[in-house]
Amino acid sequence: MQESQRQRSLQALEKFLATPLASLLQKDNAKNAESATLALFHSVAATVPAYQRFLNTQNINPETIQSLADFSQLPQVTKENYLKVYSLAQLCKNGKIESCDLIAASSGSTGKPTFWPRFFSDELAITTRFEQIFHDSFFADTRRTLAVVCFTLGTWVGGLFTTNCCRYLASKGYPITVIAPGNNKEEIFRVVQELGGAFEQVVLLGYPPFIKDVVDTGMARGVEWQKFNIKMVFAGEVFSEEWRSLVGERVRSTNFCYDSAALYGTADAGVLGNETPLSICIRRWLANHPEAAKSLFGESRLPTLVQYDPLSRFFEVENGNLLFSGDNGIPLIRYNILDTGGIIPYEEMLRFLGEYGFDPLTALAEERPIRELPFVYVFGRSNFTVSYFGANIYPENVTVGLEQPVIKEWVTGKFVLQVKEDADRNKYLSIVVELAPGITADEQMKVAIANSILSQLQRLNSEFANYVPQAYQMPQVTLTPTGDPEYFPIGVKHRYTRK
Repeated sequence: MQESQRQRSLQALEKFLATPLASLLQKDNAKNAESATLALFHSVAATVPAYQRFLNTQNINPETIQSLADFSQLPQVTKENYLKVYSLAQLCKNGKIESCDLIAASSGSTGKPTFWPRFFSDELAITTRFEQIFHDSFFADTRRTLAVVCFTLGTWVGGLFTTNCCRYLASKGYPITVIAPGNNKEEIFRVVQELGGAFEQVVLLGYPPFIKDVVDTGMARGVEWQKFNIKMVFAGEVFSEEWRSLVGERVRSTNFCYDSAALYGTADAGVLGNETPLSICIRRWLANHPEAAKSLFGESRLPTLVQYDPLSRFFEVENGNLLFSGDNGIPLIRYNILDTGGIIPYEEMLRFLGEYGFDPLTALAEERPIRELPFVYVFGRSNFTVSYFGANIYPENVTVGLEQPVIKEWVTGKFVLQVKEDADRNKYLSIVVELAPGITADEQMKVAIANSILSQLQRLNSEFANYVPQAYQMPQVTLTPTGDPEYFPIGVKHRYTRK
């Protein structure tokens, strides 16, 4: 028997149940983040065999790391130089994999599964991100709530993690009941229709394209989503505000800033940050002011924008890449997950928006407390773009073109973006688009989709508008039926670009 495990569990559970959300998310968290991060570093350097060896190979004495300036000089940790070099046991505290009670798997961008051990207390820490959404956005402390977990179940990281976190909220006193049909659409329809009426709201939690598929297929089957006061929690992909509006309208959403939220999460370290009503309000304004967005983010595409707790996950930016440090089953120090993005302090964000005459606090009318937490924005992996005449073309730009009126009724939202060459070696922009179930392609539809994508590329991507010659700007669109085996195989994680 491991007495230390029992003590860890009791202490973590007692702290979780006894600590109000407001006490966890205080303005002073940012001020205290430096000392907490240094303490985490010294703990990991003292207890994790893999990190001890990693520092030794770099000739680094942990005792010399006494300030944030020292900390910022530590070498980055990556999958290649750390996670793939040492065994799972060596990556865990005290070299004991049995100090973790669950192992999940992720496919990652390579398709080869990676295993991630964690312990009960790690999940409790991440549950605060869910609590922030359920409390601040969904008012789930006062409403009977059915949480329907639509992430894939089994060994994959999302399903069981989400199910557990929602259950922990119920143990804290939230009137939340959880059911986990996974990514089985028929079972989702059944549980929502048979159980949803007993609750004041139903929350669907899953990957954005799958949730949209559930909503669309449900509408075609006669599911009356408006009867269930649907809320949604997303994770795993960047989506546009047009997409949020589209899906929200189909479930009869009444307040887009409060009816859905996205998690910025990774298999490596759980949830790093989450959308809040404030971040959504800001992002929706920026979506309609692309020049302001480009000034703020430095690119002509709209990233995921979330707030984060610097005591839980400490972010840095180095060469445009996000680094984070945080405790987990495998503690990570200055870990580079290859996500591009940046950090914006709370006061700096409000000051920037004020220069453009926008006050998000007034726009929200403060229905729930505004958390004065910093923002992190995430573009995703930099290798998911294509280069065309020197312009970086982002999947997010194409997505908006498919979410315009009329067009959005024809397509699922999935596509494959490529730069190809014709017989004369002239480059052209190829976009293969998946049609919605029951939709048959015709030439007029193809032309309308191409024009819609072109219009949004010209509006949102100044590189495209200025670098690409006029004669080469019109994309060549190919339309395929739902589930095309070459481009949109069912059950496979979709990739929006091909080289």
